[in-house]
Amino acid sequence: MTDSIRKVVLAYSGGLDTSVILKWLQETYGCEVVTFTADIGQGEELEPARQKAKALGVKEIYIDDLREEFVRDFVFPMFRANAVYEGEYLLGTSIARPLIAKRLIEIAEMTGADAIAHGATGKGNDQVRFELGAYALKPDIKIIAPWREWDLTSREKLLAYAERHGIPIERKRGQSSPYSMDANLLHISYEGGILEDPWAEPEEDMWRWTVAPENAPDEPAYIELTFERGDPVALNSETMTPAQLLAALNRIGGEHGIGRLDIVENRYVGMKSRGCYETPGGTILLKAHRAMESITLDREVAHLKDEIMPRYATLIYNGYWWSPERKALQRMIDASQAEVSGVVRLKLIKGNVFVVGRKSENSLFDASIATFEEDAGAYDQKDAEGFIKLNALRLRIAARSGRNI
Repeated sequence: MTDSIRKVVLAYSGGLDTSVILKWLQETYGCEVVTFTADIGQGEELEPARQKAKALGVKEIYIDDLREEFVRDFVFPMFRANAVYEGEYLLGTSIARPLIAKRLIEIAEMTGADAIAHGATGKGNDQVRFELGAYALKPDIKIIAPWREWDLTSREKLLAYAERHGIPIERKRGQSSPYSMDANLLHISYEGGILEDPWAEPEEDMWRWTVAPENAPDEPAYIELTFERGDPVALNSETMTPAQLLAALNRIGGEHGIGRLDIVENRYVGMKSRGCYETPGGTILLKAHRAMESITLDREVAHLKDEIMPRYATLIYNGYWWSPERKALQRMIDASQAEVSGVVRLKLIKGNVFVVGRKSENSLFDASIATFEEDAGAYDQKDAEGFIKLNALRLRIAARSGRNI
């Protein structure tokens, strides 16, 4: 197999793992390596990745700013569905993987590469997400997953390999994180270290984006989000691009302690995993979007969306973004958003998001019908008697036969 690999595109961060992988690919496969580094809002300086790749002899280096595409074409469509995995997780890592897979394939085609490679381990979800996406977009692509091939199974072995091959690794005393972290414009995730004990509370200095709710300002912040066809387009009447808007929500949400999450989730590969997440902007956006839908969606459409949402969320979590079933669900979801336009007002305080107002030209809320005051004949309350009796018919029949006891 190694003889058939001439050029490989590596998803490259410049950190220890992918720097070792870069050299390992050159050494093991004897192939040319193209590096691809995605800027999806992780907040890190990416130029060092370029310099490290050059130092290791890489001639074709791609560092792409994908922040707008990430939010516009992946995050926002997911939030139109109000997608939440297992009742809590807002899918911050999951939704980034199909974009990275897409760009890996695009670069492979541009450079004539016959393989791609990634640094996901053989225990996690990301290997599945990257590879399902790649195969969906280029069925005959060859994929190299070093963690499933090599014997460098510990950090000590990785460091020894790096030293042996002169790979520059930054090791600043007292500044390394004890956690495995993944960041993008939607969230930061934390795994490993003390988090592997589900009874252990995360240390306060772990969190990067959010203040502790108890230390957040005592005074609330009021914000207004404007939606068009299910997507937020303006914050406090200021029109923003998708990436700008999510970044702004992250900033204000983080200041008010919003978006912390500590969960044990079920990985697709079969094991349970404890992870902590910071998703301040996403937490605000989910609350606001549901509020916008509450006055603009028909009841049965809203309920149908809620019924299919867990399936949709699971498809994203498990790596099936490019599947025909996800695309079919997306078409239905997007069609439901035609009238989801208007403004939602929210109050942010001490880690909480409260909806305090919503308005829309497409609102289905009719105060003349819903009022507790005189409704001028808009609703005949006597009609409710027959409605109730018809709906109670099967219950009454069951009761007469003794089945309700």
